[in-house]
Amino acid sequence: MLSISRVCTAEDFTIGGELCKAFGAWDAEACLAYDIPPEVVVSFFHDEDDEALAARYSVANAPFMLARWDGEPAGCIALEPFDETASEIHKFYVDPAFRGRGIGKALLQEVLAEADKGPSTMLLVHTTVYMKSALSLYEAFSFKRCPPFRDIPEAIRHTEVFMKRPTSLDGENGA
Repeated sequence: MLSISRVCTAEDFTIGGELCKAFGAWDAEACLAYDIPPEVVVSFFHDEDDEALAARYSVANAPFMLARWDGEPAGCIALEPFDETASEIHKFYVDPAFRGRGIGKALLQEVLAEADKGPSTMLLVHTTVYMKSALSLYEAFSFKRCPPFRDIPEAIRHTEVFMKRPTSLDGENGA
């Protein structure tokens, strides 16, 4: 059975940190097929420890959500203010042992509901071409490709995908 909750305790940030480390390891391996040095991906996207995660996602408009399947950590997603009008989705990962159970969809729905509560009118996503399942899910939730909204290292520019969508789609959250 699936449960999703906001990360609030040090123990939950440790669990979330472990999922983020697994995500980083997966990303470092996947980028090799695109001639990207793993250290570039890890240093740019996956360099936060548990304390840094807690500091970043312990404020009102920056939820870090943890999914559990029958009590076992299964995935995570985070939302963080980008500027005065937009928030950005981060740390979206489902452990491979739990994929195919709708956890990613449920996590995305949860973070979209959180975004609807905040002041942002736009949601942003920065992902990559080799995260095909994530891309499909974002597209199913009405995210559209857009120009880059941050500078990125030259070594990864050929794989980066930027997407956006309004926080609320007339009361619907997409898929």
